[in-house]
Amino acid sequence: MDPRRNPYAPGAGTKPPALVGRDKQIESFDVLLERLENGYAEQSMIITGLRGVGKTVLLDVFREKAEARDWATVEWEVEKKASFAPRVAAQARKALLQIAPKARWKDRMLRAAATLKSFTLTFNPDGAMTAGVDVDALPGSADSGSLSEDLGDLFVAIGEAARDHGIGVILLLDEIQFLQPEELEGLIVALHRCSRRTLPITLVGAGLPQMPRLAGEAKSYSERLFRFVRIGALSASKDAPDALVLPARELGVEYEQDAIGHIVTYTEGYPYFLQEYGRIVWDEAPASPISEEDVTSVLPMVEERLDESFFRVRAERTTELELRYLYAMAELGPEPHRATDVARRVGRTVEQAGPIRSRLIDKGLLYTPGHGLAAFTVPQFDRYMIRRHSGLAGGVGRA
Repeated sequence: MDPRRNPYAPGAGTKPPALVGRDKQIESFDVLLERLENGYAEQSMIITGLRGVGKTVLLDVFREKAEARDWATVEWEVEKKASFAPRVAAQARKALLQIAPKARWKDRMLRAAATLKSFTLTFNPDGAMTAGVDVDALPGSADSGSLSEDLGDLFVAIGEAARDHGIGVILLLDEIQFLQPEELEGLIVALHRCSRRTLPITLVGAGLPQMPRLAGEAKSYSERLFRFVRIGALSASKDAPDALVLPARELGVEYEQDAIGHIVTYTEGYPYFLQEYGRIVWDEAPASPISEEDVTSVLPMVEERLDESFFRVRAERTTELELRYLYAMAELGPEPHRATDVARRVGRTVEQAGPIRSRLIDKGLLYTPGHGLAAFTVPQFDRYMIRRHSGLAGGVGRA
């Protein structure tokens, strides 16, 4: 069929044409904003899940909804080893300019700008992040050198300025698991201070499944400050078929029931896989309705595309020894595995294999769902490893 009319959108973080199965999360976000608008305290939110389940898509939906309510929105993707405080300062400047144009700055806004100046000079002495903010630093505010203390001063000042202007501020952070412990602690402390003052400033983050543990390790009260919302595969009974069928139906194209079942079963309902399979079968199917034969005939193309666009880029970030560790896990199956079992397969003790496992967690390829356990952060990564790295079979134990 005509690829120019193909409705599927398998890009990284691209909103699918039919956003299904996420109504509960969107409703929770609406409640969060409305409570803060009405002067009530409400927990910030962190969306967690494996790769490809739509966490970034939800952040974009949340941003659109916040902007429709005239909230100031700032967003960024956390990068490992990137300078955190200067990035916060840059986003805080954006927030202030969204709350009110500089010509209307008075009282609280001027104090917030002065606090931002202090924060920037403390953590970025050249002051570049406050270019265009023509105020003097506020002595005694956000200048202690303690990230938690100074970030709290900054957030409170911005929150008070926002409240005076009848507006809210939302921070949207993607890949939040890459924050360093002291950075995550600073955010938690700052948000806690704002929550105690019922200020209209909140955070919505997106990260891998280890986020509740990381937040708890950073600050013990984080479970009371955040709502951790786990999202995963779409239901096989309704949401996954809808994500596949509805976009095509709007263009007059239908699927045979067996074709739908085959795609849903193969993809296990993971949103990115559904979009990729739908895109390829649309391009290759001769006409509507799309048949099971159409679907099965393109499976090699689907796997090739997933391997190149989704899996390989992650595997290529590993050393040979790390790749062998991943292959050992894949041979054991897709579920979480004990460190002792994996270490045995790579011919090492738990102590010897521990650094390999830690590096894979640090690279975002594994997470720890429980003590002594590790699991893939990427759905169906075990299939990819068996499919593409079978040469490691039999040699794992000699690694």
